[in-house]
Amino acid sequence: MEQPVKKKRSFPSAYTVIIIVLIMVQALTFFIPSGKYSTLTYDSGKDQFAITNARDKTIMEPATQETLDKYDIHIKVGKFRDGTIYRPAAIPNSYEQIKKPKRGITGTITQFLKAQVQGISDSVDIIIFILILGGVIGVVNATGAMDAGMMRLSEKLKGKQKWLIVIVTTLIALGGTTFGLAEETIAFYPILIPIFLLAGYDTLTAVASIYLGTAIGTMSSTINPFSTVIASNAAGITFTDGMPLRILMWIAAVGLSIIYTIRYAEKVRLNPASSLVADQAETDRKRFLGDQFLSKDSTFTKRQKLTLLIFALGFVVMIYGVQQLGWYFTEIAVVFLGVAYVLALITGLGEKKFLDSFVSGAAELLGVALTVGLARSVGIVMENSFISDTIMNFFSNAISGMNNVIFIWFMFLVYIVLGFFIQSSSGLAVLSMPIMAPLADVVGIDRAMIVDAYNWGQGLIGLVAPTGLILVSLAVVNIGFDKWMKFVTKLLVMTIGLILVFLAIGVLI
Repeated sequence: MEQPVKKKRSFPSAYTVIIIVLIMVQALTFFIPSGKYSTLTYDSGKDQFAITNARDKTIMEPATQETLDKYDIHIKVGKFRDGTIYRPAAIPNSYEQIKKPKRGITGTITQFLKAQVQGISDSVDIIIFILILGGVIGVVNATGAMDAGMMRLSEKLKGKQKWLIVIVTTLIALGGTTFGLAEETIAFYPILIPIFLLAGYDTLTAVASIYLGTAIGTMSSTINPFSTVIASNAAGITFTDGMPLRILMWIAAVGLSIIYTIRYAEKVRLNPASSLVADQAETDRKRFLGDQFLSKDSTFTKRQKLTLLIFALGFVVMIYGVQQLGWYFTEIAVVFLGVAYVLALITGLGEKKFLDSFVSGAAELLGVALTVGLARSVGIVMENSFISDTIMNFFSNAISGMNNVIFIWFMFLVYIVLGFFIQSSSGLAVLSMPIMAPLADVVGIDRAMIVDAYNWGQGLIGLVAPTGLILVSLAVVNIGFDKWMKFVTKLLVMTIGLILVFLAIGVLI
C-alpha cells in the first residue's frame, strides 16, 4: 500500500506572523494594568503649554522655561517653539494607573479587527507610495529597459561582486545615520535585487545588504533628526554630546554587518546549494530577471536608456526631498506619479499596454503595502489599551540605583523591549527621555549615554521585530521570517556584544 506523502510544514507568512504578534499583544492588555503619564504639549496658536493628566483633564500654562522647570522637564523652551519637539512630552513622576477600558469578548474582537483597518488607514500615504512605485517599475520592466541595463551592469561586475555589498550597505547606512533613511528603502529592492542575482548572489544577500544598511545605520544614528536629535533635545542636552562614540559605533557596526554579509554571500556565490533560499532560487531568477534576461538576448536602445534615466532621476529627487526639504511619503508618491506620466510619453508602449503594465506592477507590491498597514495595528492596540506607559514606568523604577555599567546595560535592554512595542523612534524618544534621562544624574553618568542606549536598543530590535520593517522587506522577495532569523541570529548576538562594550566604555571614560 502506498504511503501518504507527508506535507512539509512551512513557516507562517508575514501576514500570519503579524497577526500572531497582534494576538499576543491583545492578550497582554488583559494582564498589564492600564496607566498614563501626564503630558505637556505646546500650543503654537496660543503660545502656551497644555498640561494633560492621566484623567484627560487639561490646564494651560505659559510657554516659559519656568513652566518646564516646574514640571521637571529639562528641555529648552525654544525646542517646542521651533517644532523640534512636536509630540506630547511625558512629565516625570506623574504616572497614574487608570481604569482598564471595558471590552468583553465582543469588544476585544472589535478592537482586534478595527486596529488592523485603522493601521492600514494610518499607513495610507506609505501604501500609496508603494503602489505607485510598483506601477512605475511595471512600466519600466515592460519596456525591457531594466533587463538590458542590468545585462550591461552584470558585465562590469565580474570580479568585483563584493564591492556591490560594500557600496550598497555603506550608502544606505549613511542615509540611516544622517537623515533616517528607512521606509524609503522599499523602493530599492526591485531595482537592486536583479543586480545581486546577476552577481551570483541570492535574494537574501540583497535583503541583507539593503535592510542591514538601513537598520544598522539608523541604530547607529549620529545626526538623524528623528532619533538622536529629538532624543537629545528631550533629554535636555545637545545632539553633539557623545558624538565621537556614536561615530565609532557606526563604523564598527556597519563594518561588522558588511563582513558578515560578504562571508555569507561569497559562500552562496561559490556554492549556490548553501543558500538559505536555495529552494526558491529558480523562481526568484524567473521573477526578477525574466525569460528575456535569462536568454541574454537584450539590446539596449536609446529609448530604454532614456527610460532608465528618468526612473533614476525619480530616486535622486526623492533622496534630495527627504534629506533637504523634509518630504514624507505623500511628496515622494507625487514624484513617482510624475515619473509615471513622463514615462507614458516617452516609452512608446501605447495606452493599453502602459496601463496594464502599471496596474500589474502595482499588484505585485500590494502584499507589501498591506503588510505595512498590518504592522501598524500592534501599536494601535497598545495605545488604545494604555499599557505603553505602564511598561515604561515599570522599567524606570526597576533601573534606578544600579551600578553605572549595569545600569546602562539594563537601560539598553529596556529600550529593546520598548522598541519592540513602540516602533516610532521620535515617539519613543519624547515619551521616554524626560523620564529616563534624569536617572543618569542619579548614577553619575552623562545623559548622552541614555540617548545611546535608546538608539542602540530600539535600533537593534528593528533587525528582528515583526512590528517593524523587516517583514515588509521580506515580503518583497517572498522570504520567510524563519530564514531571515537563521541568517541574522549570529550577527544579532555579535552586535549585542559590540554594543555592551561601547556602552561600558562610554560610562567609564
